[in-house]
Amino acid sequence: MATDALWQRFQDYYLSYDDLGFSFDISRMRFPDGFFAKMRPQAEQAFAAMRDLEAGGIANPDENRMVGHYWLRDPKLAPNDELRADIVETNKRIKHFAADVHSGKIGNEKGAKFTHILLIGIGGSALGPQFIAEALGSAQDPMDIFFFDNTDPDGFDRTLEKIGAGLATTLAVVISKSGGTKETRNGMLEAAAAFAKAGLKFPAHAVAVTGVRSELDQVAEKAGWLARFPMHDWVGGRTSVMSAVGLVPMALEGFDLDNFLAGAAAMDEKTRPPNEKQNAAMLLALMWFYAGDGRGKKDMVILPYKDRLALFSKYLQQLVMESLGKKLDLDGKEVHQGIAVYGNKGSTDQHAYVQQLRDGVPNFFATFLEVRKDREGTPFDYLQGFLRGTRAALYEGDRDSITVSIAQVDAFHVGALIALYERAVGFYGSLVNVNAYHQPGVEAGKKAATRILNLQPKVLGALSGSGQTAGEVAQAIGADPEDVYHVLRHLAANDPALSTNGAAPGTEKFVLRK
Repeated sequence: MATDALWQRFQDYYLSYDDLGFSFDISRMRFPDGFFAKMRPQAEQAFAAMRDLEAGGIANPDENRMVGHYWLRDPKLAPNDELRADIVETNKRIKHFAADVHSGKIGNEKGAKFTHILLIGIGGSALGPQFIAEALGSAQDPMDIFFFDNTDPDGFDRTLEKIGAGLATTLAVVISKSGGTKETRNGMLEAAAAFAKAGLKFPAHAVAVTGVRSELDQVAEKAGWLARFPMHDWVGGRTSVMSAVGLVPMALEGFDLDNFLAGAAAMDEKTRPPNEKQNAAMLLALMWFYAGDGRGKKDMVILPYKDRLALFSKYLQQLVMESLGKKLDLDGKEVHQGIAVYGNKGSTDQHAYVQQLRDGVPNFFATFLEVRKDREGTPFDYLQGFLRGTRAALYEGDRDSITVSIAQVDAFHVGALIALYERAVGFYGSLVNVNAYHQPGVEAGKKAATRILNLQPKVLGALSGSGQTAGEVAQAIGADPEDVYHVLRHLAANDPALSTNGAAPGTEKFVLRK
């Protein structure tokens, strides 16, 4: 397309929210004339579904739950006084607790101030706080933060080594809605053991963020933990960063909660009117639909051109893929929907996978994330040059892209950015007729993992000193022989009492010295 035509297309499809410091450019997406008119009926249905969601409709019918993460940043939208009061009171308690920790009113057993946070969670219970910490953190924060975000024993050890003697002034924040999430429970037990080994009482260092009367809530209450904050039933993990899940660590790190929530509320307000060409969240959803033909045929590549936003692509992986990756649509039809998301920070990708993006398989569309404000006194913004150059190179190679620009990385704009994509995901789910607010595949994975975990003690109980194959053990306990084989190999690598002759899988003998 000629330069003049591109300039005109840019003017036609450039949207700016000047009062929020946001702009959106979809001019390098090659949707045809008439696309918006064709999609208008589906867009109108998506707007209606979002209005129903915000009003408290049951948006998660298989769990009979409302979906209310939008109320977290604007409690007056909540459908009843009880919910509104719960949000307001929880946020007030979080601020008071953080102030008491920072002042030393709440300290460790010896009265010393807490200086570190160890956040224990997985998935949305860790990824949101990680992204926020990376985006907003500085050396001047009153507390720094570490994470147990997996159940890898080596990962636990490495994190504890980094904390070192600082464990004595570390506050552990354990996050799990049900309280029964095995990865989080393992992390909590590992942390408790580390505190005990250091001669410290874990309850005097522990805070719970969990569902009311959950297993974790009851453990924390009985043991006398420092504080307990609620995880609302109507907030999913991947949209929980504006609940106590994200606000407790944010407050402890000294970040601006009010501006964070205000930014999200402001973006919600901008993306509520049912005008698709002036609604940035709907524009994103429509561009995703166009790029993948409504079937996720192309991957979404997220390229944030700012180190502080490097984790945003990982954050969006969960938000987008867990929300939209569905086998069945709302009518029960098998559709296998979803959009694969990956990315890395610019301009790192100039030296990583931009070569393939430019010249390889055209199975993606890119989103450039630009931050306009640079470091004070920087005479020339190299990142700006690399972003615009890469965008041009991709377009010349017939690769589509979206550009989202924000004024700066601060609490307000990060909150608004998260809200923008939360709403876009909700709109896209409606456009393709899937439930964006449940996760049956995740639940199936948890059940399969539980089956394997329950298998381990049975396998050990069936072993003898004479040596048995995986098939023999499987037959004795009524289990899948391949599952048993992998359990035995893992146990043999970690338990010196279990030995193996190292033969082929079908004939390998495992001997347990009791």
